[in-house]
Amino acid sequence: MKSFTYERATSPAQAAAAVAGRTGAKFLAGGTNLLDLMKLEIETPTHLVDVQDLKLDKIEKTQEGGLRIGALVTNTALASDDRVRRDYGVLTRAIVAGASGQLRNKATTAGNLLQRTRCPYFYDTNQACNKRKPGSGCAAIGGFSRQLGVVGTSDACIATYPGDMAVGLRVLDAMVETVKPDGATRAIPIADFHRLPGDTPQRDTVLDAGELITAVTLPKPIGGTHLYHKVRDRASYAFALVSVAAVIQKDGKGRVAFGGVAPRPWRVEAAETEMPKGAAAVAARMFAGARPTEENRFKITLAERTLASLIAEARS
Repeated sequence: MKSFTYERATSPAQAAAAVAGRTGAKFLAGGTNLLDLMKLEIETPTHLVDVQDLKLDKIEKTQEGGLRIGALVTNTALASDDRVRRDYGVLTRAIVAGASGQLRNKATTAGNLLQRTRCPYFYDTNQACNKRKPGSGCAAIGGFSRQLGVVGTSDACIATYPGDMAVGLRVLDAMVETVKPDGATRAIPIADFHRLPGDTPQRDTVLDAGELITAVTLPKPIGGTHLYHKVRDRASYAFALVSVAAVIQKDGKGRVAFGGVAPRPWRVEAAETEMPKGAAAVAARMFAGARPTEENRFKITLAERTLASLIAEARS
């Protein structure tokens, strides 16, 4: 691990200004992803700005009837909150499907959104990776790609977004609140938060330099049956080959988002109009334009069958 300097932030705006004003600076919260990347010298920040004292760890009701989740709320606290379990069950199910209990005790809401891909070529500094080193190429293309993306990818990158929580947030139409170095704030729809790789795969999100996540807001509850299913190579502590978050109403209509298949949580609202017709109709539109490799084209069939099982469960 390379040497770095450290400070503890005193306010969200001060933290944002501290990171924006220093080349190579990064925010530090739970550190469950960043510290691993630093040990491997994939991330080499010159300065860490610790935001753990900013009191962004509350879950509060909004005037619109939803919930405002502070950026520093841990995954454990969020998943176990009575209001989340009752009204946003898909989110609880998505969170507890990820990582381990020990990691969920430290991982934060904002940090979970910002975690970087687990593509093996991103983690191997001897391999070409445009996400890690722009312009170096993508060793995954033509390499081992079984776990990688089938849709939303580009000629520069076929990595997937690895998280579970964000897939649940995507199906719930969450908003991400931020503060910029000048103190200005904005609210970003979760649908727009994670970027597709295009020719700049090193940029995972739409955040500007120094922009700090302060909260995630959920709209008022939408009812229905909330389900999340994660298909992986082993029963626990593994990233998804395919995951499906679904909220299904009694009339068969609903919402669905997929994980493990794209560079961001994958939801195509137009495909949801096909929900009453069944999983095959949804998948045909959800994965239109997919570009799978020979090793991972099974993911499209797996996604369809996983959704079919959730639809059957909701009807039972």
